[in-house]
Amino acid sequence: MRLLLLSLVLFLTACASQPSNIDNACVIYDEKGGLFNNWYRYSKRVEREFGVPPHVLMATIWKESAFQARARPPRKKYLGFIPGPRPSNAYGYPQALNSTWGWYRKETGRSRAKRNKFKHAIHFVGWYHDQSHRRNNVAKTDTYNLYLNYYLGHGGFARGAAANNAFARDAARRTAQRAELYRSQIARCRG
Repeated sequence: MRLLLLSLVLFLTACASQPSNIDNACVIYDEKGGLFNNWYRYSKRVEREFGVPPHVLMATIWKESAFQARARPPRKKYLGFIPGPRPSNAYGYPQALNSTWGWYRKETGRSRAKRNKFKHAIHFVGWYHDQSHRRNNVAKTDTYNLYLNYYLGHGGFARGAAANNAFARDAARRTAQRAELYRSQIARCRG
């Protein structure tokens, strides 16, 4: 009985843990390729549904949470050590805001979806990028502009808010570079 309980705890911990090497898509997929939690299979399923390639999906999650299931924005510190409020209610793998997550759940009928479950988070990212394509005519392979939509929102992107936001442009550039790295890795490891 004790062995069964220990095995269950180790299994659940492995499912929620961050991959050991987030710089290598092959390692991520190999580590998260279990029978009940297969990240590659989830990525491919989202690609079939929304047309967004796995490398774009994975790069977005890399940028948002570094594959940490319960990621949150850092708290503001008062006097350098007293924790204050968080700048937003973003949470989980996709760092989706409560309002955006609510919109997703309503639109997709996935009322039980959770931001700290990879299967749900990657579906959200694919859905959101599909919305960016529909609303702002961004190609589903254009990681740079998909990420700008993701960061600024569809309205902010349409208004050209990126022009005055060097941080957003730099984040989009780094996400696009990561997507290209993941694309080449996935092509080699998945053949």
